[in-house]
Amino acid sequence: MAATRKDAPTVSMVDTFKDFTDTKHIDRTTLVSVLEESFRNVIAKIFGSDENFDVIVNPDKGDFEIYRNRMVVPNGEVADENKEIALSDAQKIESDYEVGEEVSERVDFAKFGRRAILNLRQTLASKILELEHDSLYNKYKDRVGQVISAEVYQVWKREVLLVDDENNELILPKSEQIPNDQYRKGETIRAVIHQVNNDNNNPKIILSRTSPEFLRRLLEAEVPEINDGLITIRRVARMPGERAKIAVESYDERIDPVGACVGVKGSRVHGIVRELNNENIDVINYTSNIKLFIQRALSPAQVSSITVDEENHKAEVYLKPEEVSLAIGRGGLNIKLASMLTEYTIDVFREVDANEADEDIYLDEFADEIDQWVIDAIKGIGLDTAKAVLNAPREMLVEKADLEEETVDQVINVLKAEFEQ
Repeated sequence: MAATRKDAPTVSMVDTFKDFTDTKHIDRTTLVSVLEESFRNVIAKIFGSDENFDVIVNPDKGDFEIYRNRMVVPNGEVADENKEIALSDAQKIESDYEVGEEVSERVDFAKFGRRAILNLRQTLASKILELEHDSLYNKYKDRVGQVISAEVYQVWKREVLLVDDENNELILPKSEQIPNDQYRKGETIRAVIHQVNNDNNNPKIILSRTSPEFLRRLLEAEVPEINDGLITIRRVARMPGERAKIAVESYDERIDPVGACVGVKGSRVHGIVRELNNENIDVINYTSNIKLFIQRALSPAQVSSITVDEENHKAEVYLKPEEVSLAIGRGGLNIKLASMLTEYTIDVFREVDANEADEDIYLDEFADEIDQWVIDAIKGIGLDTAKAVLNAPREMLVEKADLEEETVDQVINVLKAEFEQ
């Protein structure tokens, strides 16, 4: 006699795992496998083994069926009640069962009690969460550097929580937000996928709007010649929300890479500027000639001469007095971006004619008016004479010599007074 399954109404435990069957990130086959495995884990704890059980899951309806398969043995010879059933007990199920046949009997999981159901829910929750984490990580792990649009879900002091089109959570930290950016719940913003971390199988998708890569991707989207391979973006330097410099290059002499990127009357960068909270964008021609590249990077200042130390990536730039402030820029912004773009430390100096240089005085001679530690700090950045200090930008003395602005102003006044006498 073949094994049979007697018809019975489907056991419904929708309340038990309705929370787990409506998963957006897990395919149906995987979900069925996880549900079945979870049931088997609980069954194994109750009966000691799940080898002789069949579990049928229907996640669409939130239903499942469990059958236990046992071999019919003579009365009094049952060695394992989980895998064997006495002939007399089998015949209570179906009168024509015989020794050696298999009995497939429906198991009512709900009768195992509240603890078993709670155990099942915990097991399911753990496995589904693990799968959702895997799915999220796999979705984003190879997308670092791509621009994504996401909806603002919650705004906090240190970060903004966003959700993508599948309701996955994404993080935009404060450090990756453009200064003065304002976010409102429900609005859609763009950012670049900056990092995808998966510590302890807990994926975190970190977005950025301050990364140079974000500007690079926005420019690629606006300039068809870049996607076509006619123009290459070689370097990007940003001070987010304030100013950026981009170096571009074309291998086709017929194409002006700067003009193509800027567009007619700035049409191609206008949208990017608005996206970046009015961040000014300078586009320059890239060149492997480092002296020329530094000159272009310091635009709009006109450089008179440059001395380059390629080994230490340092450059000394000499300009006419009226050009120094342009090279440095407001708050030192222009020279900082130029240094970032060229990857050279740039020091700017005012040009001094030969007659003025002959009248120079060593700093050590001012020890009676200027503290020795201040003199040593200034000499430590390569300025040994009064004229050298006076010809150096004030911002450089503050930043590189690590001096207070008041101290620098005092030194400058002392040195100026000497030459005015």
